Amino acid sequence: MRRLSLSLLCGTLLICLCAACARSVAAPTPIDTAADSLDSAITPHPSALPSHTLPSPAHTPTPAYPGSYSGSPTPDPISEASTASGPELYTVHPGDTLSGIAWAFGCTVEELVRANGLGNADAISVGQQLAIPLAPTLCGPALKLVPDSELVYGPAYIHFNLADFVTRQGGYLASYSEAAEGRLFSGVEIIQSVAQRFSVGPRVLLALLELQSGWVTNPNRPQDTLYPMGKIEFRYRGLLAQLEWTAAELNAGYYRWRREGSASARLIDGRRVAFAPGLNAGTVGVQNYLASVSDWSRWQHLVGPEGFAAVYERFFGSPFAYAVEPLIPHDLTQPEIKLPWPAGDTWYLTGGPHEGWGRGSAWAALDFVPGDMSGGCTVSSEWSTAAAGGLLLRSENGEVVIDLDGDGYEQSGWVLTYLHVAAQDRVPAGTWIEQGQRVGHPSCEGGFAQATHLHIARRFNGEWIAAGAGSTPFVLSGWAAREGDRPYDGTMIKGDDTRTACECMLDDYNGLVSDNTPPQN
Repeated sequence: MRRLSLSLLCGTLLICLCAACARSVAAPTPIDTAADSLDSAITPHPSALPSHTLPSPAHTPTPAYPGSYSGSPTPDPISEASTASGPELYTVHPGDTLSGIAWAFGCTVEELVRANGLGNADAISVGQQLAIPLAPTLCGPALKLVPDSELVYGPAYIHFNLADFVTRQGGYLASYSEAAEGRLFSGVEIIQSVAQRFSVGPRVLLALLELQSGWVTNPNRPQDTLYPMGKIEFRYRGLLAQLEWTAAELNAGYYRWRREGSASARLIDGRRVAFAPGLNAGTVGVQNYLASVSDWSRWQHLVGPEGFAAVYERFFGSPFAYAVEPLIPHDLTQPEIKLPWPAGDTWYLTGGPHEGWGRGSAWAALDFVPGDMSGGCTVSSEWSTAAAGGLLLRSENGEVVIDLDGDGYEQSGWVLTYLHVAAQDRVPAGTWIEQGQRVGHPSCEGGFAQATHLHIARRFNGEWIAAGAGSTPFVLSGWAAREGDRPYDGTMIKGDDTRTACECMLDDYNGLVSDNTPPQN
């Protein structure tokens, strides 16, 4: 049975599939501020330059300058998933809740209760089959908005000067600042941080911000400084939280389409709309975000030629002039990557494939707990080590980013992201590190963590690469990841041996012994 899929009619009958997202490693959020003092924390200040600059690259990659472009992009091949028919059922798994299933499919608990005649929303059982009430009668346009390489933070952005662009526009964004993570972020730094962490394109973020609020070009302080992206919810107040939520919606549409080839979205008026067959993942990402803040009438305008497309064209020209194709080679292979702790030590697989960064991204990450931990959020005395050699591009807020090709750009080639690495003893940005050398100590720092562990994920050309599905599984010291039915479930397999993710520390069940030895001097 297909996992988490749904049926719909869009001209002809088609199926829209939706990837599960039961729990996630959340991105960092702004410092909590009392409601009556928030306006003082989120106010315009003189713009600050980024807190650090990247080290000089070992070599310069091929420039991704925009060329000329005319005509209309051709439709993508229509996947088998988008033309399938028949009802969609979901089989309840251990640990499932009705609210979790509703969240994963993008519907409500009430809709599930009505569709299945449930007398008690809390009474579902393992093995029970539920009908998923996702049959959109509306269908979006086939207009492509951006290529895939424009939505992800990939090679097309290597030569994009974000600070210069924002300054030249002279809008409110250029003078905006916000207190978060113990310091003051400028508007430029917020855009850059969200682009890097979620791996979404900053030109797309800028065009959407202008479309929704005019912050990029209008210099006047807006009446609403809390919800510029249209997500009117207290926990998402402020530009940083608004853009983090936006990036998650962009990624959710992008990776669902990448994985399943079909999807739909729920509009704020409660209706469902199918994404037209023949679209590409980048366009679906933009359409998905816009659906989450629009009713049917407004959504039609925003995804049409006079909406997002017009704003983007006014700012940057044709998005298809920036296209990098193929973004992911069909014969992509992973370089040698080893378990990220010292040889001979045993750590434990506590999280199988799950979101690389925040809700919506591909299931690109794995979680490991060092042997000296038994719960809680203390800094481990054990060391995480470099799973592969490369250049450390960022080392802050619990995050370490290793550029494996050493060109100094996280937008190109293979990149490893470590999360929850303590500031204590952490290797600084700009360091060249060899496989097996020490990186830092696992902790709860950065993102969201309830217990000390190391979160590790891969990207290639800015795209999060699924750890346990597809043609390029995450292989560490010969152990290949395989995803389960839900995020954080799954296994790692090496020959006849299998280790299964669980919140436990059992040598023969989820224990893994590393062979990651540093180079000998």
